[in-house]
Amino acid sequence: MPSGTSKIGNQIVLFLATGCGLGWIPFAPGTFGSLGGLVLVYGLSQLPLWGYIAAELAFIIVGVWICTRAGQLMGRVDPGSVVWDEIAAFPIVFAGVPLNPWTAVFGFVWFRLFDIAKPFPINRLERLPRGWGVMSDDLMAGIYAAACLRATIWLGGSFFVS
Repeated sequence: MPSGTSKIGNQIVLFLATGCGLGWIPFAPGTFGSLGGLVLVYGLSQLPLWGYIAAELAFIIVGVWICTRAGQLMGRVDPGSVVWDEIAAFPIVFAGVPLNPWTAVFGFVWFRLFDIAKPFPINRLERLPRGWGVMSDDLMAGIYAAACLRATIWLGGSFFVS
């Protein structure tokens, strides 16, 4: 065991990295992790926008370390059970957007579409080293999904206002 680490510390890292266990679901762990992201967004939506953004930045910064460490512990750079990246990217999709059932569904679908399809440059970002690659592709998927969600809201107009 590397110096400065403990068994309990490693268990905490794995618990967080797997989204409190969502990543251990044997099918579609990224989708279930994304559902965990919706729970996070709901909690963050109770904050003022500056608090929402500050918390999101903290989730990203901590996430790079958590994803790097979880990869080391699991022996793979980006294990499928690590879903912190999906969870941490979700607030990007909904920043400044009113959260209601319609925006939740459309934001979720847009995010999953981009996270799975990985259009340019998402497919390149996952090549970054360690936790940077694990996090960056999902963050870019979140940016794409945010743009598409805003376009969907703009096109749908009052349909999306709660």
